[in-house]
Amino acid sequence: MDEKPDWQRIKDIMGAALNLDEVARPAYLDEACGGDMELRREVESLLASSSESGDFIETPVFSASTVIDQPSPMSGRHFGNYEIIREIGSGGMGAVYLAKRSDGEFEQEVALKIVRQSIAESQMIERFRRERQILASLNHPNIAKLLDGGVSDTGEPFLAMEYVEGETITDFVKRAKPTLDETLQLFIKICAAVAYAHQNLVVHRDIKPGNILVTAGGEPKLLDFGLAKIDDVTSLDNNQTETAFRALTPAYASPEQLRGETVTTASDIYSLGVVLYELLTNERPFHFEGKSLDEIIKTVTGFDPPPPSSNSHSALRN
Repeated sequence: MDEKPDWQRIKDIMGAALNLDEVARPAYLDEACGGDMELRREVESLLASSSESGDFIETPVFSASTVIDQPSPMSGRHFGNYEIIREIGSGGMGAVYLAKRSDGEFEQEVALKIVRQSIAESQMIERFRRERQILASLNHPNIAKLLDGGVSDTGEPFLAMEYVEGETITDFVKRAKPTLDETLQLFIKICAAVAYAHQNLVVHRDIKPGNILVTAGGEPKLLDFGLAKIDDVTSLDNNQTETAFRALTPAYASPEQLRGETVTTASDIYSLGVVLYELLTNERPFHFEGKSLDEIIKTVTGFDPPPPSSNSHSALRN
């Protein structure tokens, strides 16, 4: 039996590779993996999986700014009570479409997440089903609502989500230039949404500006619970930990997430802190470009970021 590659080494190499552009990655992998082709295959597989799942689950596909302005062969197809209008986002796992309710009961536009049929029996489908269950348990004005879900007549699972038109919270703050008080009130609403999820034993695990949209009416919405889990440590296993590592966003991830340790509500609070720092300073507390996973972990655990008030662009200096 072949020896299984060392997961810590895989994480280290992958963490560094994620911070490189696709042109630079092959040369880095040549050096980091040497002649270990099994290790190379594992890392490349995880990089591909991260790209696919990240495009579909973590990217804020409900934003109007991500609309794909082109005809789709899916236009006019029906999934449950919904008819597809056009594609608004896509990735390796599937696609998201703007759709309308078609049963004549009332008019409604939704974001329809559809899993690609070719992977409908894979591990990713379990993640999709978990997201549906998690979202069904949450009802908060600052969390994008799950409206419906099911399986099409051709076996494709789908979710009908609240369609949120807006911009990321960081883009909103840059454009609208709210006062410090207004920025904090916006952030407090997101904190309330996260606290509500925590009260329902749900940890989001991927809080970042791309998953927080602000509507035209100035209301923030927390999106994409695709990485979320029920807060029950007895349900964790190695596969969950490895899947979470592949898809998390290092810039906003807590130290325990980066180390592959048990994730609790404290991880979301850490991520909220990073988002707040960026809202106040227009910069992240740490810069990880070109760093390996070990270097990233040493940075977030061994150093304090500059106080937000010391940044020349900080809202705290106004």
